[in-house]
Amino acid sequence: MIPVEAERPRALLAGASRRWVRLLPWAVAFVLCVALLPTTIVVLTADYGLNGGLASALAVAQAAPLLLAVVRPLQAWYVVFVADVAGALALLTVDFQERLLWPFPPMEIVGYVGLCLALGLRERRRTLLLVWLATAGANVGLGFAAPHGTGAKDLLLTILGGVALLLGGALRERYEVQRRLAEQETISEAERGRRTLLEERARIARELHDVVAHHMSVITVQADTAEYRLAALPPDVREEFTSIAATARESLGEMRRLLGVLRNEEAHGELVPQPGLAQIGQLVEATARTVGPVDFTGCDAEVPEAVGLSAYRIVQEALANVVRHAPGAATHVSLSVARPAGEQTDGQTDGQRDGQREGPGGERLTVLVVNEPPLEPPAGPLEVGGTGHGLVGMRERVRLVGGTLDVGPLPDGGFRVAAQLPLTEEDIT
Repeated sequence: MIPVEAERPRALLAGASRRWVRLLPWAVAFVLCVALLPTTIVVLTADYGLNGGLASALAVAQAAPLLLAVVRPLQAWYVVFVADVAGALALLTVDFQERLLWPFPPMEIVGYVGLCLALGLRERRRTLLLVWLATAGANVGLGFAAPHGTGAKDLLLTILGGVALLLGGALRERYEVQRRLAEQETISEAERGRRTLLEERARIARELHDVVAHHMSVITVQADTAEYRLAALPPDVREEFTSIAATARESLGEMRRLLGVLRNEEAHGELVPQPGLAQIGQLVEATARTVGPVDFTGCDAEVPEAVGLSAYRIVQEALANVVRHAPGAATHVSLSVARPAGEQTDGQTDGQRDGQREGPGGERLTVLVVNEPPLEPPAGPLEVGGTGHGLVGMRERVRLVGGTLDVGPLPDGGFRVAAQLPLTEEDIT
């Protein structure tokens, strides 16, 4: 078996988005190490009278681990804590002035406070509490051997170290809360988009049921009444019509049972006949009365019901976005039928876009909704509780019939929604 390499510990603030923040712990550790190493040697030898070799060894043990503290602060604390206690015991062997701090000189306090801050940024509360108790215990224990008596200044390491641990722990927990909140918002946004997509697909399925159920009902009625409308039908033909009617009724029943899974108690209003191209004009008029001028160019082409329903819903959602984001802006809605044969888009024919197939007819219904920028930016949303995923429904509508959709802002600040929907049954996927 190949041994699995242990995960390398991350440096402090390694997850920060800004580079200078990620480099800050290394810079602080380097400055402390470079500043404290010679300072400790000079102070221990010149002021306290300690042997130069011993002072150098203590200085290295107390300052060098500060670089390790950026990655492994707890391991660095073990070394520094032992070195500080050893330094305090070593100072008992020399005669130094009473005005000098003991058991921990000022440069040791500075390095230890920086180390405690690093510990607070990395370790949990229980570890921080144990570190502080060990610090306080060593400080109090050494106080019993103080050569010049004890005072409040001898507890500086315990006080300042505790403050640094508390500050670092508070910063770490604040960062964790913000990180988890950002992750939760990302998950919530993804779930909201997925829920919107599923709701739109369920709504499309319910609407298509009403469209398809009409055709299935017509087939059933025609097959059932064929023997009465058509004289002298051969027995085998009559039996065939009876089989067609039975199959149509069975399919209609299966569809209704499936629809029962999709419908809910709030879907009663969706039982009405589904709208199509003929109702788009009424929709435009209602919007114009509400928010401002809307120009409409209609189309009287005969289109499949699924295409007409998709066109109506696309216009409905586009106008709803105008109401939400550009109230009062001049809006243009147009429906037209065109045959795009021979046109090129980015080196491809329209029939090649999004995998759409060109049928014998190749005609498409173009739905275009363009709004100009609003006269004044809206003070706030005119609707509350919106999902913010209206384009999801448009894309699902277009995908349903094998069309293409192009949406996006305009250079002047307006917005454009353009959909092309195939008109022939052979082109509808």
